[in-house]
Amino acid sequence: MSRDIEQHGDTSREFSAEERQGLYRAIFERRDVRSQFRADPIPQVLLARVLSAAHHAPSVGFMQPWDFIIIEDLAVRAAVKGLFTRENDRAAANYTGERATLYRSMKLEGILESPLNLCVTCDRSRGGPHVLGRNTIIETDLFSVCLAVQNLWLAARAEGLGVGWVSILAPEELAQLLGLPEHVHPVAYLCLGYVHEFLPMPELQQKGWRERVTIESLLHHNRWGTALPDGTWLGGHAPGLP
Repeated sequence: MSRDIEQHGDTSREFSAEERQGLYRAIFERRDVRSQFRADPIPQVLLARVLSAAHHAPSVGFMQPWDFIIIEDLAVRAAVKGLFTRENDRAAANYTGERATLYRSMKLEGILESPLNLCVTCDRSRGGPHVLGRNTIIETDLFSVCLAVQNLWLAARAEGLGVGWVSILAPEELAQLLGLPEHVHPVAYLCLGYVHEFLPMPELQQKGWRERVTIESLLHHNRWGTALPDGTWLGGHAPGLP
C-alpha cells in the first residue's frame, strides 16, 4: 500500500469534477413535474435503470421495504385520477379568495398525461418483527422508502425523465384500488415520463404559491435557536449552479 493511499484513501474511488457537477446538477434541477409530460413511452432499459437506482437506496437494518407497482393500464389510472379529483376538491376548500383561485388554477398531477405511473409501497412486515435499528423509531421503514423515491427522482432527472409525486390521494382508498395487502402501505404515487421542458424553478415558486426558504434561516448551532458563530457559514453552491 502506498503512502498516498495510507494518507488519503483509495483515490480511484473518487468522483471527478465533472461527475460531482452532474450530481449537483441533478439535485438542483430536479422538478416535481405536473403539466409538462410528453406521451413518448419510456424505454424498458431506462425504466430498469431508474428502478435499480431506487432499489439501491439506503434502508434501516437493510430491510429494503419497498415494492414498485408499474401502472400502465389507463382504466386503473383513470380510477386513481377520480380519487385525486375528489380529494383535490376537498383540499381546495381550505382556501378562500385569491389563494383559492390560485390553487384551482394549478395543475397538480399528470396521472393520465404521463406514459407511466408508479406506486412505491412500504411492506411494514419486511425483515421480521425485530429489524436492526428500528426498535425505537418504528417509522424508519417509511423513511427508507422515501430515500428510494429520492434516488429514483435524481436518476430520472439525470436520464431526462420527469417525475411528479401525487400526494393528494387517500392512502386507504389507493391501497384498496391497487389490491395491496394489509401490511403494505402506499407511500408515493408517481407520474413518470419525458417532458417538454424542466422549469427553471419549482412550479409552486414560479406560480407565486411559496418562495424557497434561505438555508441561512434554517441553521442552528449545537442547540435550537443558537446562531452559528460569525464567519462559520460561507454558503455557496456547486460551481455554475444557482
